[in-house]
Amino acid sequence: MRVASLHIHPVKGMRAVDVARAKVETRGLAHDRRWLVVDEAGMFLTQRSHPRLATIEASVSETGLTLSSAGVPPLTVRRPNGKKRRRVIVWSSEVDAALADEDASSWLSPLVGESADLVYMDDAALRVKESVWTPAPVPVSFADAFPILVTTTGSLAALNDDIARNGGDPVPMARFRPNVVIDCDAPWAEDHWDRLKIGDVVLDLVKPSDRCIVTTTDQNTGARMGKEPLAALARIHRSTDPRINGVIFGENAVPRTLGEVAVGDAVIAQ
Repeated sequence: MRVASLHIHPVKGMRAVDVARAKVETRGLAHDRRWLVVDEAGMFLTQRSHPRLATIEASVSETGLTLSSAGVPPLTVRRPNGKKRRRVIVWSSEVDAALADEDASSWLSPLVGESADLVYMDDAALRVKESVWTPAPVPVSFADAFPILVTTTGSLAALNDDIARNGGDPVPMARFRPNVVIDCDAPWAEDHWDRLKIGDVVLDLVKPSDRCIVTTTDQNTGARMGKEPLAALARIHRSTDPRINGVIFGENAVPRTLGEVAVGDAVIAQ
């Protein structure tokens, strides 16, 4: 098996960025989900409630980000120095994040349809995930659950086969917003893996990824595309773990050892 593709999401909820290689850090792939859009109350915004986020591209630079979306001039956002901060909420976590300048708010608010701010997870912005899935708390970015999301090509092929048998159109891997895609012929093999070794990097697979309406969202237009792939997953890949109620696709992972991974790297599953 090999790494088929790598993806980061510099701003949670915005369009994915394909990368050829990535550093694996404690909180996940470098530059993945370190920025976040929040509403006036500091609550995180995602494609669940604001699918138009998928139409915004965020490219990482040495000094911050460049945001772009069709019909509006791009905006360069400098990484905040941390002097201005905002208390933000991501699920059950409260994070003291660095606040980007007002230009970012002015640019984003019309696109998301409400007053919104952009915040950054600097070194002072600590978020720790405590759960029954890991023996100890895990440092994490603004990701929903754990630092890294792993999917496989074999599982996507099996899913699309079921969709086709039921008269639907295939869905791309982008719908699942993964970080690491493994080229693996066997469908659902990841359900049985405990650990992945990619060069010097070791990832512990700690929890299946339960899926929501975001998977029905076109990652270029932000349009909802119907019931798939959730309907197919309900037919062929529901969770059998009582701790997860719903359908699953992919595995959440926690880095055991850090390093760098690249497209084409050999993958050993254990």
